[in-house]
Amino acid sequence: MIDLHTHTTFSDGCLIPAELARRAAKAGYRAVAITDHADHSNIRLILDNLLRFVREAGPYLGIDVLAGVEITHVPPPLIPGLIHTARQLGAQIVVVHGETIVEPVLKGTNLAAIEGRADILAHPGILTPQEAALATQNNVALEITTRKGHSLTNGLVAALAKAHNAKLVINNDAHEPGDFVSLELRKKIAMGAGLTPDDYSQTDNNAQR
Repeated sequence: MIDLHTHTTFSDGCLIPAELARRAAKAGYRAVAITDHADHSNIRLILDNLLRFVREAGPYLGIDVLAGVEITHVPPPLIPGLIHTARQLGAQIVVVHGETIVEPVLKGTNLAAIEGRADILAHPGILTPQEAALATQNNVALEITTRKGHSLTNGLVAALAKAHNAKLVINNDAHEPGDFVSLELRKKIAMGAGLTPDDYSQTDNNAQR
């Protein structure tokens, strides 16, 4: 298993990076991306510290760890520029906090993330067919999430991704130890969203790439 969307004490998670990596490894994950919530005020702080952690501690963790950010509640016109800034600062993966139906995310966030060519659009909520098609064109992966609340629209996201040949990845959006679901539950959540076993295998291939 690979999880490309997690949080530590650098935003609203409850684990420091070393403990998050250890708990992910113990839960059976072989790679994890730490993607703390970022806007213009804290993106440099997050990436400076996470990149140093990955560089110094990474070889000893028993799991591959990537340093990234989740651009969160940033006004849509500013999102493409902040994606570019994150990459300039060394982010190994850039996630954008999508238009989940359980938070007041500004309309236009999904489109801005896709147009800005983020790596992953997290929990996109009521995704449109046009956005799914553009995600395919811009090589932006769409997220199937195991997180309560955000997962309510997994079925729509999966259906549109399949209809438009967009890439899917499965992430936990982990904030605390219990968020790293087992392989069995991860597969059940994928099947519940309408993915076939072949679709599920493809999500693993997408995450690995």
